[in-house]
Amino acid sequence: MSLALTDVVKAFKTDVVLDGVSLSVDTGETLVLFGPSGAGKTVLLRLIAGVIEPDGGQITIKGKNMDGVEPEDRGIGMAFQNFALFPHMDATDNIAAPLTARRMSKAGITETVGKIARMLKIEHVLHHKPKELSNGQKQRTALARALAGEPDILLLDDPLRNVDAKLRFEMRLELPRLLKDQNATVIYVTQDYKEAMALGDRIAVMSARGIEQIGSPADIYLEPANIEIARLFGDPVINLLDVTPEAAAGGVQITLSGVPAFIDAGYGGAIGQDCTIGIRPEAVRFVSEGAPGAIPLKIETEAPLNEKTVTLAQTRNGREIMVSRPAGTPGPAQGRGFVAIDASHIHLFDRASGNRIAPAAVAQTQGAA
Repeated sequence: MSLALTDVVKAFKTDVVLDGVSLSVDTGETLVLFGPSGAGKTVLLRLIAGVIEPDGGQITIKGKNMDGVEPEDRGIGMAFQNFALFPHMDATDNIAAPLTARRMSKAGITETVGKIARMLKIEHVLHHKPKELSNGQKQRTALARALAGEPDILLLDDPLRNVDAKLRFEMRLELPRLLKDQNATVIYVTQDYKEAMALGDRIAVMSARGIEQIGSPADIYLEPANIEIARLFGDPVINLLDVTPEAAAGGVQITLSGVPAFIDAGYGGAIGQDCTIGIRPEAVRFVSEGAPGAIPLKIETEAPLNEKTVTLAQTRNGREIMVSRPAGTPGPAQGRGFVAIDASHIHLFDRASGNRIAPAAVAQTQGAA
């Protein structure tokens, strides 16, 4: 275990930002802290770095309690949102600062700085001082400095926030490889769910209430702990419709536009309960009118989005539902349409609490041969 937080508490006067947060990160793992502004993500990084001290709980690095340990003695590299570049140094010297402190040779410094600068597309501004750099260039310079030191633990606070869309996409591909090469333990903060999914071995979803869920990107997407998390992950956003599951011959069903649709038989415990069903737009497909279980919809509009087409429609009761299909595949653009739902890709939530209802395992019976 490289890093562990146990029941960490931090308050500023009467504002409790973190209340009993616990998590652990393995050596070489990238954990993404994902959530809205005000959830305490940056405060958590600053506590790990030793910039501020916790009011309660414990932080350990490689099994050592960090109480009273200065930031420079924690083996941590940091790239925070405020850049924190040395104003009197050009970008090269800023990036090389941790290497110079280690007394690396000039040739080694030149090679390391050049390699990272090329990856982050800032080799053309290496001789510029911070005041001559754009915010995006400052952010990449701070990230380059953090990477150059090859620390045991790397804290990255939304390091691609000010980067243009093209470079941000490229970095989502390049950065994981570089981090794996360094075998650093990484805590990465972002508010971009695509970035979280691309970069994280695991994701810790945070809100003002604390950590809501920790899991792999697949876990978070396929088994969101609550409606709030289900909304945050996915584009287009998940369809959420109020339903009351009913018993049906051979299983459990819900009703959409007056048409019954079977869902997992493991949801038997939710029969008669006020629920919200979550249906990913890509789990809804257009079918012909006579197809089994075809649900009638009124098509409102459709939007081509490069690789996919998203259709906004309404059920018979006026509830909105979105359908996502690969670009170029057929589907009605107006008027009436019919869809079927992939029941294996739906989520059921308790309407009162918003928490996900997990389907119970159902024993499969097999007829005699």
